[in-house]
Amino acid sequence: MAFDTREYEWADVTVVIGGIDSKGIRQVKYKKKVESEPIYAKGREPHSIQTGNSSYEGELELLQSDYDALELAAGGDITRSNIGILVAYGNPANGDAIRTDLIRGVKFTETERAAKQGDKFMPRTLPFIALGIQRIV
Repeated sequence: MAFDTREYEWADVTVVIGGIDSKGIRQVKYKKKVESEPIYAKGREPHSIQTGNSSYEGELELLQSDYDALELAAGGDITRSNIGILVAYGNPANGDAIRTDLIRGVKFTETERAAKQGDKFMPRTLPFIALGIQRIV
């Protein structure tokens, strides 16, 4: 077995938003958070760590043209949509194993427009919450 140190790069990332392969994606980030709390009893040191609810959140950055297509597909208001996002890492042409995450039940929480002098394009950042993140093998 050969050891390969090749890492995934941005060119190896494919993001499908609500069934649309996004060519104008500039960033995708997402995470799972778990409520955790140390439990104290006798003494000053914690005895264990208990966990509670899980939550999922993230953020997309798109070019304006992709944002417009997403907004149109959502009926004019992306904050009212409920979609899935598929994120695939890897390039089989380079021998990479494809790793895929499905972000389920995505709800965009806000949308903002911003532009400033000297901008060559207008990126749109879309924070979201989700129902779950599932690794698809």
